[in-house]
Amino acid sequence: MSYVSDIAALEALYDAPAGASLTKVTPALTPAYAQWIARARFCILSTVGPEGVDATPRGDDGPVVRIADPQTLLLPDWRGNNRLDSLRNIVRDGRASLMFMIAGSDTVIRCNGTARLSVEAALCASFARKGVAPASVITFTIAEVYFQCARALLRSGLWRNGDCSDGLPTAGAFLAEITAGGFDGATYDAEWPDRARASMW
Repeated sequence: MSYVSDIAALEALYDAPAGASLTKVTPALTPAYAQWIARARFCILSTVGPEGVDATPRGDDGPVVRIADPQTLLLPDWRGNNRLDSLRNIVRDGRASLMFMIAGSDTVIRCNGTARLSVEAALCASFARKGVAPASVITFTIAEVYFQCARALLRSGLWRNGDCSDGLPTAGAFLAEITAGGFDGATYDAEWPDRARASMW
Protein backbone atom coordinates (compact mmCIF):
# COMPACT_ATOMS: atom_id res chain seq x y z
CA MET A 1 0.00 0.00 0.00
CA SER A 2 1.35 3.39 -1.00
CA TYR A 3 0.42 6.48 1.01
CA VAL A 4 0.77 10.21 0.40
CA SER A 5 3.03 11.67 3.06
CA ASP A 6 3.53 15.32 2.12
CA ILE A 7 1.46 18.19 0.75
CA ALA A 8 3.53 18.64 -2.42
CA ALA A 9 2.90 15.02 -3.40
CA LEU A 10 -0.79 15.43 -2.67
CA GLU A 11 -1.17 18.58 -4.74
CA ALA A 12 0.68 16.97 -7.64
CA LEU A 13 -2.16 14.43 -7.92
CA TYR A 14 -4.85 17.04 -8.57
CA ASP A 15 -5.57 20.06 -10.74
CA ALA A 16 -5.71 23.53 -9.21
CA PRO A 17 -9.05 24.35 -7.55
CA ALA A 18 -11.65 25.94 -9.82
CA GLY A 19 -12.30 29.62 -9.25
CA ALA A 20 -15.84 29.07 -7.93
CA SER A 21 -14.55 26.71 -5.23
CA LEU A 22 -12.61 29.61 -3.72
CA THR A 23 -15.08 32.41 -4.45
CA LYS A 24 -17.88 30.59 -2.61
CA VAL A 25 -16.18 30.93 0.80
CA THR A 26 -17.38 33.80 3.01
CA PRO A 27 -16.45 34.68 6.63
CA ALA A 28 -20.09 35.02 7.70
CA LEU A 29 -23.57 34.23 6.44
CA THR A 30 -24.64 36.06 3.32
CA PRO A 31 -28.41 36.52 2.85
CA ALA A 32 -28.53 33.52 0.51
CA TYR A 33 -26.55 31.26 2.86
CA ALA A 34 -28.78 32.38 5.75
CA GLN A 35 -31.93 31.63 3.76
CA TRP A 36 -30.66 28.14 2.96
CA ILE A 37 -29.58 27.28 6.52
CA ALA A 38 -32.87 28.60 7.93
CA ARG A 39 -34.67 25.89 5.94
CA ALA A 40 -32.43 23.04 7.12
CA ARG A 41 -33.89 20.58 9.62
CA PHE A 42 -30.78 18.37 9.71
CA CYS A 43 -27.07 18.87 10.14
CA ILE A 44 -23.98 16.94 11.16
CA LEU A 45 -21.93 18.42 13.99
CA SER A 46 -18.22 17.57 13.85
CA THR A 47 -15.87 18.24 16.78
CA VAL A 48 -12.34 17.38 17.84
CA GLY A 49 -10.88 16.61 21.24
CA PRO A 50 -8.10 14.76 23.08
CA GLU A 51 -9.57 11.35 22.22
CA GLY A 52 -9.98 12.21 18.53
CA VAL A 53 -12.79 13.39 16.32
CA ASP A 54 -16.55 12.99 16.57
CA ALA A 55 -19.43 13.55 14.16
CA THR A 56 -23.05 13.40 15.23
CA PRO A 57 -26.37 13.95 13.43
CA ARG A 58 -28.60 16.73 14.75
CA GLY A 59 -32.19 17.24 13.66
CA ASP A 60 -35.42 19.01 14.51
CA ASP A 61 -38.96 19.29 13.16
CA GLY A 62 -38.25 22.90 12.23
CA PRO A 63 -34.99 24.79 11.68
CA VAL A 64 -32.18 22.77 13.24
CA VAL A 65 -30.33 25.95 14.23
CA ARG A 66 -31.38 29.48 15.12
CA ILE A 67 -29.50 32.22 13.32
CA ALA A 68 -28.62 34.80 15.98
CA ASP A 69 -26.62 37.01 13.59
CA PRO A 70 -24.54 36.50 10.41
CA GLN A 71 -21.68 35.02 12.46
CA THR A 72 -23.57 33.10 15.16
CA LEU A 73 -25.70 29.95 15.06
CA LEU A 74 -27.50 28.47 18.07
CA LEU A 75 -28.03 24.71 18.25
CA PRO A 76 -30.12 23.34 21.15
CA ASP A 77 -28.78 20.08 22.54
CA TRP A 78 -31.94 18.00 22.57
CA ARG A 79 -32.20 14.71 24.38
CA GLY A 80 -29.96 11.96 23.05
CA ASN A 81 -28.00 9.03 24.41
CA ASN A 82 -26.09 11.08 27.03
CA ARG A 83 -22.67 9.92 25.83
CA LEU A 84 -21.75 13.63 25.53
CA ASP A 85 -18.93 12.91 23.07
CA SER A 86 -19.41 16.12 21.08
CA LEU A 87 -20.10 18.22 24.15
CA ARG A 88 -16.95 17.00 25.91
CA ASN A 89 -14.96 17.93 22.82
CA ILE A 90 -16.51 21.39 22.67
CA VAL A 91 -15.70 22.07 26.33
CA ARG A 92 -12.08 20.97 25.87
CA ASP A 93 -11.27 22.16 22.35
CA GLY A 94 -13.97 24.19 20.63
CA ARG A 95 -13.05 23.60 16.99
CA ALA A 96 -16.20 22.49 15.19
CA SER A 97 -17.98 22.20 11.88
CA LEU A 98 -21.63 22.02 10.87
CA MET A 99 -22.75 20.39 7.62
CA PHE A 100 -26.35 21.16 6.64
CA MET A 101 -28.47 19.03 4.33
CA ILE A 102 -32.02 19.44 3.04
CA ALA A 103 -33.87 16.45 1.61
CA GLY A 104 -34.17 16.74 -2.15
CA SER A 105 -31.36 19.27 -2.56
CA ASP A 106 -27.94 18.26 -3.84
CA THR A 107 -26.46 21.35 -2.19
CA VAL A 108 -24.69 20.90 1.15
CA ILE A 109 -23.68 23.91 3.25
CA ARG A 110 -20.60 23.75 5.50
CA CYS A 111 -19.85 26.11 8.37
CA ASN A 112 -16.43 25.86 10.01
CA GLY A 113 -15.67 27.68 13.22
CA THR A 114 -15.72 27.33 16.98
CA ALA A 115 -18.36 26.22 19.44
CA ARG A 116 -19.07 26.94 23.09
CA LEU A 117 -21.63 25.42 25.40
CA SER A 118 -24.12 27.82 26.98
CA VAL A 119 -26.32 26.95 29.96
CA GLU A 120 -27.79 30.43 30.30
CA ALA A 121 -31.28 29.78 31.65
CA ALA A 122 -33.07 32.31 29.46
CA LEU A 123 -31.39 31.03 26.30
CA CYS A 124 -32.19 27.39 27.06
CA ALA A 125 -35.78 28.32 27.96
CA SER A 126 -36.20 30.14 24.65
CA PHE A 127 -35.93 26.77 22.89
CA ALA A 128 -38.41 24.96 25.17
CA ARG A 129 -40.70 22.46 23.47
CA LYS A 130 -43.67 20.78 25.13
CA GLY A 131 -42.49 22.13 28.48
CA VAL A 132 -38.96 20.77 28.05
CA ALA A 133 -35.89 22.97 27.57
CA PRO A 134 -32.52 21.68 26.35
CA ALA A 135 -29.88 21.22 29.05
CA SER A 136 -27.51 23.36 27.00
CA VAL A 137 -27.26 25.29 23.75
CA ILE A 138 -24.27 25.10 21.42
CA THR A 139 -23.22 28.61 20.39
CA PHE A 140 -21.40 28.30 17.08
CA THR A 141 -19.22 31.15 15.79
CA ILE A 142 -18.67 31.00 12.05
CA ALA A 143 -15.15 31.40 10.65
CA GLU A 144 -16.11 30.41 7.12
CA VAL A 145 -19.19 29.19 5.28
CA TYR A 146 -19.50 27.69 1.82
CA PHE A 147 -21.48 25.23 -0.28
CA GLN A 148 -19.96 21.84 -1.01
CA CYS A 149 -19.50 20.29 -4.44
CA ALA A 150 -22.72 18.43 -5.32
CA ARG A 151 -21.01 15.47 -6.99
CA ALA A 152 -21.13 13.20 -3.90
CA LEU A 153 -24.92 13.48 -3.66
CA LEU A 154 -25.30 13.19 -7.43
CA ARG A 155 -23.13 10.07 -7.56
CA SER A 156 -24.98 8.44 -4.68
CA GLY A 157 -28.43 9.47 -5.90
CA LEU A 158 -29.17 10.03 -2.23
CA TRP A 159 -32.60 11.58 -2.73
CA ARG A 160 -33.48 9.71 -5.92
CA ASN A 161 -32.94 6.06 -5.08
CA GLY A 162 -35.98 5.77 -2.82
CA ASP A 163 -36.01 3.84 0.45
CA CYS A 164 -32.91 1.63 0.49
CA SER A 165 -33.32 0.48 4.10
CA ASP A 166 -35.01 -2.87 3.44
CA GLY A 167 -33.07 -5.74 5.01
CA LEU A 168 -30.57 -3.56 6.89
CA PRO A 169 -29.53 -4.54 10.44
CA THR A 170 -31.42 -2.65 13.13
CA ALA A 171 -30.11 -1.03 16.31
CA GLY A 172 -31.34 -4.09 18.19
CA ALA A 173 -29.49 -6.37 15.79
CA PHE A 174 -26.25 -4.45 16.35
CA LEU A 175 -26.62 -4.77 20.13
CA ALA A 176 -27.51 -8.47 19.95
CA GLU A 177 -24.47 -9.16 17.75
CA ILE A 178 -22.07 -7.17 19.95
CA THR A 179 -23.25 -9.02 23.06
CA ALA A 180 -23.23 -12.42 21.31
CA GLY A 181 -26.95 -12.78 21.90
CA GLY A 182 -26.89 -11.47 25.46
CA PHE A 183 -29.08 -8.51 24.53
CA ASP A 184 -32.74 -8.83 23.50
CA GLY A 185 -32.52 -6.89 20.27
CA ALA A 186 -35.99 -7.79 19.04
CA THR A 187 -37.64 -6.32 22.14
CA TYR A 188 -35.43 -3.23 21.93
CA ASP A 189 -36.49 -2.63 18.30
CA ALA A 190 -40.17 -3.21 19.09
CA GLU A 191 -40.18 -0.77 22.00
CA TRP A 192 -37.92 1.90 20.47
CA PRO A 193 -40.48 3.83 18.33
CA ASP A 194 -42.81 4.51 21.28
CA ARG A 195 -39.88 5.28 23.59
CA ALA A 196 -38.44 7.74 21.07
CA ARG A 197 -41.76 9.49 20.50
CA ALA A 198 -42.20 9.96 24.25
CA SER A 199 -38.70 11.41 24.75
CA MET A 200 -38.08 13.50 21.63
CA TRP A 201 -37.55 16.71 23.63
